[in-house]
Amino acid sequence: MRVLADENFDNNILVGLRRALPNIDVIRVQDTEIFHASDPAVLEWAAREGRIVLTHDIQTMAGFAVNRVKAVLPMPGVIEVAQDYPIGRAIEELSIIIGAGSPDDFESQVKFVPMF
Repeated sequence: MRVLADENFDNNILVGLRRALPNIDVIRVQDTEIFHASDPAVLEWAAREGRIVLTHDIQTMAGFAVNRVKAVLPMPGVIEVAQDYPIGRAIEELSIIIGAGSPDDFESQVKFVPMF
């Protein structure tokens, strides 16, 4: 699975996710040329690269993702993790969601952790 962690995403979760899913291909926005880019630009880049976006940005990212879907633009998926969700539980849930899924399961979808 190819994943892009938004620049505000908790690195402790990424460390745990990499331990739980050693084959995950995850990069951080701050390690790319789109560091400090707007949410729509991050989604555009993720779509070009075929990467699902991990974010804590529940306020705006979902809306921009839905706008891409409505505009019939590629949107490989967004997983939004509540900022105050316990790190261990976030790692567990993401490991299940990502580990058991395929890219097609996320296409044009916004998923939430915890599941509401």
